[in-house]
Amino acid sequence: MDLNRRRFLELAGGAAFAGLHSGCRTLKDGARVGRDRSRVTVERLEAEAARPVLDLSGLDAPVTIESIRLLRARGEYFVHVRSKGGAEGLAVTNSRARNLYPILNRRVIPYFIGKDARDLEAHLFGVYRHQSNYKLQGLALWCPLAWVEFAILDMLGRISGRSIGQLFGPPVRRKVPFYIASSRRDNTAEEEVEHLQRLIEETDARAVKFRVGGRMSRNADASPGRTEKLITSSRRVLGDDIAIHADSNSSYDPPRAIEVGRMLEDIGAVYFEEPCPFDHLEDTKRVTDALTIPVAGGEQEYSQRRFRWTIANRGLDIVQPDLQYYGGLIRSTRVARMAELAGMPTTVHISGGFGFVYMLHFASYAREIGLYQEYKRNIEKYRDWFEPSLSIEDGALVVPSGPGVGITTPSEVLKGAEPIV
Repeated sequence: MDLNRRRFLELAGGAAFAGLHSGCRTLKDGARVGRDRSRVTVERLEAEAARPVLDLSGLDAPVTIESIRLLRARGEYFVHVRSKGGAEGLAVTNSRARNLYPILNRRVIPYFIGKDARDLEAHLFGVYRHQSNYKLQGLALWCPLAWVEFAILDMLGRISGRSIGQLFGPPVRRKVPFYIASSRRDNTAEEEVEHLQRLIEETDARAVKFRVGGRMSRNADASPGRTEKLITSSRRVLGDDIAIHADSNSSYDPPRAIEVGRMLEDIGAVYFEEPCPFDHLEDTKRVTDALTIPVAGGEQEYSQRRFRWTIANRGLDIVQPDLQYYGGLIRSTRVARMAELAGMPTTVHISGGFGFVYMLHFASYAREIGLYQEYKRNIEKYRDWFEPSLSIEDGALVVPSGPGVGITTPSEVLKGAEPIV
């Protein structure tokens, strides 16, 4: 067994993986040291997901939501919440707010006005039913709901003097090792390896992720032969000390995905992400069953029940809800609890921009997150919003320590912001 894979198996789930050796149990066995796979029933998974998520200690008085607004300043979109008592919270959205703001303003925000923010977990289902919003289910609904959730969590954290992560549980890590993700397919394999080298130099990353295939391309490559050249040259040029991840963005049918997966096994890659079209659950399971490299996926998923099926049937080795596409930290934590019961890490996907900060809060309390978390740069853009400033130490991002999301002075961040209606 190669070094990277052994390290993944030993470390991805924390202490429970310690002592695993070549030829012993692996992620593919569906069992881990101290785990009984027979426990992973649909009923047990559902019970794990249903347990209360938030720690509301110290929040004894109602926190009635008076207003929620979408604001724009300097190219960023923000969701600002205010309680009747004057408490405030702030969320930074991803770029999809420019398209989804009518759903946020007309279908999501109105539900929350006058509600007690402490009942946030119950409100997730309430807004899902509100005015038949479930008919919009998918990224279009769950992104706006995630933004409102992030703002409310920021407000609750500021009231209680705790970080967002501490609202979910005691901290388990202060630093989060990351992989630096390249988003390119418009270059040659040689140019991509050079690009990865620059990303490593800029960020001090110890791990990278590149894209293979052509994105939802029915086996077509981004350019002829690019994938094969990229896989082999990345290891040769980057060396054995850099951990490699690959993402096909739903490019392949199972036979071709298995071929590409074998190439990634040969270079000791950490995992292979989204090998088949994201909603082809059975096809993805075929690839998961065939490969020894861990298979990851879930960034496009919006259904807890489909995550439950995937976990119960070992359709993946690593689950990857996107913290915004999937609807926020609460829903993603429910997935992580189901995955932990099954001995599977939850390595959340982030959709760019400020999203890595929410990833850090998730990683601060979630016990089983895998070896490396996703980072797409931009720390320089947000660094000074925090005190202490956001930082990277030895290939790891440092979790913000202030109350709420950790932004020190929201009024400064919002200076000159204009409402989007």
